[in-house]
Amino acid sequence: MSHIAVERNRRRQMNEHLKVLRSLTPCFYIKRGDQASIIGGVIDFIKELHQVLQALESKKQRKSLSPSPSPRPVLLHQLSPQQPPDININSFGAEHFKELGACCNSSVADVEAKISGSNVLLKVISKQIPGQIVKIITVLEKLSFEVLHLNISTMEDTVLYSFVIKIRLECQLSLEELALEVQKSFLPNAVYANDI
Repeated sequence: MSHIAVERNRRRQMNEHLKVLRSLTPCFYIKRGDQASIIGGVIDFIKELHQVLQALESKKQRKSLSPSPSPRPVLLHQLSPQQPPDININSFGAEHFKELGACCNSSVADVEAKISGSNVLLKVISKQIPGQIVKIITVLEKLSFEVLHLNISTMEDTVLYSFVIKIRLECQLSLEELALEVQKSFLPNAVYANDI
């Protein structure tokens, strides 16, 4: 087989695969018909599916946990005089985060924060609560973070908020403290670090 025939066959296969990818991806993920746009849209769609899968797994995990009270958290820096008893900063996923991430999970919501370059990726999985996104954004702004990007995914009564946030110079919180403050936004009459 000549080099030209091999190349023609490769291009034909590539075009067929791109058509299949485009047909399997919702149209609003793909803005244009060129190869780069199709591949970029498919990547975004797969990321979204991955986030929904994580939300469902987290929901399943919360349902399977016994209703026994969780242990009192151990914090490096005490943020408020009264620590809510149902919030537990744990080492779930510590092998993935090491010093670059933190989790704060409760029966109400799971919060995960990790460093990505000069920004922080923040994921919050909870039941849908009217007005909760405004509370989270308010907390982030009070703590000297700037929301660069927000993605909201829902599945039944569960919602996943995925933030990319910029750390402002005046911010002095650790990732653990950030995760805890966001977790506290789910509690009524919460006291935030900057309010103390």
